[in-house]
Amino acid sequence: MIRFLQHGGKTTKYMLGGILTVICLSMCLYLIPGFMSDTTATGARTGVLATVGGEDIQTAEVQRAAVQQLRAQKYPDALLPFFIPQIANQYIQRASILYEGNRMGLQVSDEEMRDFLRNGQYAQIFFPNGTWIGQKKYEELLTDNGTTVEEFEKQLRKEVVTNKLLATVVAGIDVTPAEIEKAYKDKNAKVKFDYAVINADDVQKEIKPSDAELKAFFDSSKAKYQNSIPEKREVRYFVLNENQAKEKVALTPADLQKYYDDHKSEFSTPERVRVRHILVKTPSSPDGKVDQKAVDAARAKAQDLLKQIRGGADFAEIAKKNSEDTTADQGGELGWMPKGQTVPEFEKTAFSQNAGQISDLVQTAYGFHIIQTEEKEAAHDKPLAEVKNLIEPRVRLQKTEGILSEMAKKAQAEAKNGLDKAAAQSGVQVVQSNPVAKADSLPGIGPSPEVMQQVFAAKENDLPQAAHFGQGYAIFQVVKTTPARTPPLEEIKDRVTTDFKTERAGTLLSQKVQELADRAKSEHDLRKAAKELGATVKTSDLVGRTSQVPEIGAMGGAAAVAFTMKQGEISGPLNVGRNGAVLAVLENQEPSMGDDFAKAKDDLREQLVGQKRQMALELFISNLDARMKKDGKVKINNAEMDALTKKRG
Repeated sequence: MIRFLQHGGKTTKYMLGGILTVICLSMCLYLIPGFMSDTTATGARTGVLATVGGEDIQTAEVQRAAVQQLRAQKYPDALLPFFIPQIANQYIQRASILYEGNRMGLQVSDEEMRDFLRNGQYAQIFFPNGTWIGQKKYEELLTDNGTTVEEFEKQLRKEVVTNKLLATVVAGIDVTPAEIEKAYKDKNAKVKFDYAVINADDVQKEIKPSDAELKAFFDSSKAKYQNSIPEKREVRYFVLNENQAKEKVALTPADLQKYYDDHKSEFSTPERVRVRHILVKTPSSPDGKVDQKAVDAARAKAQDLLKQIRGGADFAEIAKKNSEDTTADQGGELGWMPKGQTVPEFEKTAFSQNAGQISDLVQTAYGFHIIQTEEKEAAHDKPLAEVKNLIEPRVRLQKTEGILSEMAKKAQAEAKNGLDKAAAQSGVQVVQSNPVAKADSLPGIGPSPEVMQQVFAAKENDLPQAAHFGQGYAIFQVVKTTPARTPPLEEIKDRVTTDFKTERAGTLLSQKVQELADRAKSEHDLRKAAKELGATVKTSDLVGRTSQVPEIGAMGGAAAVAFTMKQGEISGPLNVGRNGAVLAVLENQEPSMGDDFAKAKDDLREQLVGQKRQMALELFISNLDARMKKDGKVKINNAEMDALTKKRG
């Protein structure tokens, strides 16, 4: 069936990854937290994690995708149980969207399939440099990726249906010129104001509780102090550190060679080019249609710039003054670039030119580019001699860890006949700890949750255990356990006093700030009200929404109310960090709607349209979620989910 793909079209950047996993998770951008959290549940192990509209989502498929994402983001495997619900949620959401698309009768034509493969994220796989790889290679590639032509194309059709449905949801969404102007004014408005701050610490200092008040507070908060003196343990242990193991490490040329051979791909430099470019953007209309006049105007501008460069003008200077890319300030410099990091049209030209060569106009989805290939470097492997200084510490560390692990195993075995004897054989001393809580540290080990977890999991007078920490191993034995207990008031009076004052200070602060705001509004004078209540008034600079004001903090927080107030208006009570404040606006300044607005409005419009589209998608998916729940179209297998999310030791 895929033979119909041997026709024309553009290509876009391909993000490397597992083909089917990319397809299955392509809609994750629209994930709503908690989606499908209240669905019908089942409880038997069947290998099916969920069923959406009668279609099964396999447990193994979700687990495989979660592992791939975990490792792609370089997280430890221990976090897999936390990834599983998120990935399962993504699969369920995508299946629900697909179900809705099928329910609406959306169809996918061969033409749409062809366009999707040539213009989508798989273009560089199947149409490198715009050329179809051929049916045989296509089938081999899919087989190598663990799938078949039939299954792959089935998944592709699902993705196109999903894309069509979501495109329908956001079709026609636009913003008006008035909305763009308002957003620009809101973003760039400035305000100046007086402000009075009541400090929480000052309020707390005023609170002096009596013994009776403390006792009443302690009695009413008994649950809070239940077992507040934690369980403690006394431990005998000795430490084997990595320095002892390092002394036994011997590196040979064969060790370095083996590491180099095993990790050769790490020392390979791909073919790459260093380029700079000039971009003249081609705008797109809200309905996605091509504005040919705008395209022609962009082409004419780019041709004129190319003519200037061909005539001897400095490429970098032309880029700084005319390029519409973010690299304009750097003279269009993109730096070194391997293959696969930009759109194919751009890449093909950049890699095909000689060093120093300047291209004709290159059109991509972004607009018209003028590309200068500055340097070229062929793919090559760095020789061992060049990377030896990188490899040597890695091999030394591997050997050190291996030796240290063996030392710990041997010491633990010897410790069965006595800690002191085993410590002496290792040339170290046994340490007797004071009573320590789980959150404490042991001398010679330092903060180590891993060690303390093992210490508090062990039983009193168990056989010695080995616990690994950052710089070594502790061979330990718990010799005494003191259970957690609830202390009397006298023992923790300082803590209770602090808790009492903190709680009362919050209430008192709110009262004081409210009184300040009420009095300032009543008297129409913040300074007078602040003086009467002993608060100091300060004046801000003329500030914007991204500014910081001393004692007030970020203007994007509670103080943002100032941008909605008129000159002379006084705010209500505001929470600014731990403190409270009241503002009185002195001056409002709206931005000029001149050249700066003209330069910013296209980007601002794009941001606003994107926000509206995202909101529309979230609303659509939220409503779909509610309907699917109501109709019982989604069933979660709790037994499978529990098995996947169970932590493994």
